[in-house]
Amino acid sequence: MVIGTCTIELHIPGNGSLKGKRRVIKSIIARVHNEFNVSIAEVDNQDLWQSATLGVACVSNGSDYVHGLLTKVVEWIEHNRPDVQVVDYEIENF
Repeated sequence: MVIGTCTIELHIPGNGSLKGKRRVIKSIIARVHNEFNVSIAEVDNQDLWQSATLGVACVSNGSDYVHGLLTKVVEWIEHNRPDVQVVDYEIENF
């Protein structure tokens, strides 16, 4: 069994409130969960208006599949959410 985790740091330019950030992040979380069937949550920077850190996790039999799936999640955010910028991400397999 392989457990994959991905930490994604996001920048939300032009956002001026925590309410606006919450709207953007909740939308991303719901869409990614439905699209890829992974666990996803905001894990850091909850009090910052223009920054967010998302944690994504999945379980599979193969490390190649896990790495590929988490890479697709990051690519999906980059391509489908032009209102946010992916600053950095890190994928780990256990």
